[in-house]
Amino acid sequence: MTDEIPLLDDLAAKAYETALQLGRFDDEEIAAALSRELTGVEEVRKSLQDLHLLSPSAPGRPVVPLDPEVAEAELVTPLEVEIGRRRREIGRIHEELRSLAADYRARPNGSSADVPITVLDDVEEVRREIDRARYGCIAERMSLQSGGGRPPELLEADREHTLELLRRGVRVRTLYQHTARTSLATRTYVQEITRRGAEVRTVDELSERLIIYDRRIAFIPKERTGRQPPGAAVITEPTVVGYLARTFESVWQIGRPFEVDQQTAEYPQVAEEVRHSIIRLMALGLKDEVIARRLGMATRTCRRHISAIMEEMGAVSRFQAGLIIGRENRENQEYGDVGR
Repeated sequence: MTDEIPLLDDLAAKAYETALQLGRFDDEEIAAALSRELTGVEEVRKSLQDLHLLSPSAPGRPVVPLDPEVAEAELVTPLEVEIGRRRREIGRIHEELRSLAADYRARPNGSSADVPITVLDDVEEVRREIDRARYGCIAERMSLQSGGGRPPELLEADREHTLELLRRGVRVRTLYQHTARTSLATRTYVQEITRRGAEVRTVDELSERLIIYDRRIAFIPKERTGRQPPGAAVITEPTVVGYLARTFESVWQIGRPFEVDQQTAEYPQVAEEVRHSIIRLMALGLKDEVIARRLGMATRTCRRHISAIMEEMGAVSRFQAGLIIGRENRENQEYGDVGR
């Protein structure tokens, strides 16, 4: 996700310019002219030779600068040939595999797209169905990603998929929980995809994951029963998909834009929303583990927040904190009734 390293650094560029002035590249002369160590200049010479900017080293023959335009052609031509070969290979794959698509959809058992709701238990089969929906997506992908920051390996895989959709002009909108903002990997990922045109927002609480392609097919996870990734339900029934899309829109409207460049300025507001959510869930009597799971944060982090809130309230136990919160809620309610 970082910028690509340039072919020539400052030292290599200066060394090439000096060689042009001298008419040759002599390691000792270049080192003296640039006030550099001889070993470093030797490495620069090898790099310039790899880029075809210097003639090869040969006994009794000086190393001289070469024309950059010729070097460019020598470096680019093999890449263009490879790109052409890859494009032909992609075309062959599309042609041969698409010819089988009609047979696949006509098979006796049908496919998940032929049934309004299909529950898949196998994770690999779920991924294949998501890939198929993504390949066919032409307008928009909407997704809810609960659970805070995502693992770097999942983000790297989704990065390629998201950028591919954006290149095709597909609108990409994603909702995370506020706690995802504390994840460096997630922030780096969001920074890249938003620069390419994706839209990302966060809210304090999301119930489950959801992916919708073109408002025609949706994926919701099965309930997790162990440590293995759960399967998913694939939904194509228009009424249900429409309902899920409207649910996404309602949450999207209250979300805060995930603008990484303005993270420092907006984070206090987000942190305050997380704090209010913890207090609200504490008032419901939920355990630390449940609160942490609903807000997408580690239990240890959640307990630190709860300790800070209790200290601020002057409470010495969760029970006392619950009484204080309940009393404040009642007072606020009574005040609101009087105001009306």
